[in-house]
Amino acid sequence: MEDDSAAHERPGTAHGGHGGPPAPGERWARFKASPLLPAAVLVLILASAAALFAGSYTYAMANPTPHSIPAAVVGSYEQTRGRAFLDGMEKALDASVKVHAYDTTAQARQALDEQQVFAVFDVRDDGRTVVLDLSSASGVSVAEVLADTAPAVGERTGVRVTLRDVKPLQEGDPRGLAIFYVSLAAVIIGFVGAIQLSVHARALTPVERIAFTAAYALLGGFAVAATVDWLLGALELPFVESWMILALTMFAAGMVFTMFNTLVGRWAMLPTWGLMVLLGNPSSGGAVSWPLLPSPMGVIGRWLPPGASVDAQHTAVYFPGHQRAFPFLVLAGWALVSCAVFWIWRHRHPGGSRPAGPAPEPP
Repeated sequence: MEDDSAAHERPGTAHGGHGGPPAPGERWARFKASPLLPAAVLVLILASAAALFAGSYTYAMANPTPHSIPAAVVGSYEQTRGRAFLDGMEKALDASVKVHAYDTTAQARQALDEQQVFAVFDVRDDGRTVVLDLSSASGVSVAEVLADTAPAVGERTGVRVTLRDVKPLQEGDPRGLAIFYVSLAAVIIGFVGAIQLSVHARALTPVERIAFTAAYALLGGFAVAATVDWLLGALELPFVESWMILALTMFAAGMVFTMFNTLVGRWAMLPTWGLMVLLGNPSSGGAVSWPLLPSPMGVIGRWLPPGASVDAQHTAVYFPGHQRAFPFLVLAGWALVSCAVFWIWRHRHPGGSRPAGPAPEPP
C-alpha cells in the first residue's frame, strides 16, 4: 500500500526540477517562450507611442511662434519712419523677421515667387506708407502673423500700412491644409501598403516586392490626386506632376518600411512610425509653416520624406514654374537608399523568395 501511495505524486510536486514550484529562471524562460512577452512589450510600446505622438504634434503645432521669417524690403526703408516701422516689427516679433533689401519691387516679387521670402515690405512716401505684400500660399500661418502685427506697429510708429495678399490660397483650400493631408495620405498608405505586402505576400521575390511597391504607389498616387482634384474639387492640381510626387512619396515610404523590416524584422513599424509620423509629419511644414516651427524641426523636416513631399507639392500647386530639385532629391534619396539596403540584405527579409517546390520523387 505504501508503494502504491508513493507512486501517486502529491498535488504540486510535479513542478520544477526537484518536484517543487518552478524556479524564477524557469518561469522567465516559459514567459519568454510564450506569446505573453511580445504582447507585454507591445503594451509598453503603444503607451509610449501614444505619449510621443501627442507630444510631438503638440510641441510642433500647438503654439506656433515665429523663429525666422525671411522678408523682402524695397523703397525708402532707410528713412526715419521706415526704419522705425521695421525696427518695430523686429521688436514685436522678437527679432524673428530677417529683412533682405532689394533694389526693385520686381526683384522682391521674384524672390517671393521662388519662396526665398515670405512677404515684401514696400516702403513709400519717405517712410510714411508701407504696402505689405503677403503670400498666404507661402504659409497661411506666417501671413496671419504678419497681417496681425504690421497694422499695430504702423499705428505706434505713425506709418499707414496697406495689406495685400498677392499669392492667395485656392478657394477650396482656405486654410492651406489640403496639401498636408494629401501628402500625409501618401506617406501613411505608402508604408501601410508595404506592411500588407509583408503580411499577405511574404513569398514575393525581392524584385517582385519592389515592383509591387511601385505599382501600388503609382495607382495610389493617381487615386489620391483624382479624388482631391476631380471628385472633391478641393485643389486644382497640375495633375501629372502632383501624381508623380504622390507616387514617389508612397514608394519612398513603402521602401523605408521594407528596409527596416529587413534590418529589424517584426519591429520595423517602430522606426518607420518614428521617422515618418512622430518626426516627419509635424516637421513637414504642411500644417504649420517652417518659420513658425521649433528651429530644429524646421531644419530636419526638409530632409525627411513628408517634408519633401509637402514642399514639392506646395510648389507645384502654388508656384508653377519655380519648382526646385531639392525635395525630389530627398524623396529619391530615401527611396534609393532603402532599395539598396533591402537588396544587399534581402536574405534577412522575413519574406524572402518563394520556397522551393517539393523535390521530385526518384524513379
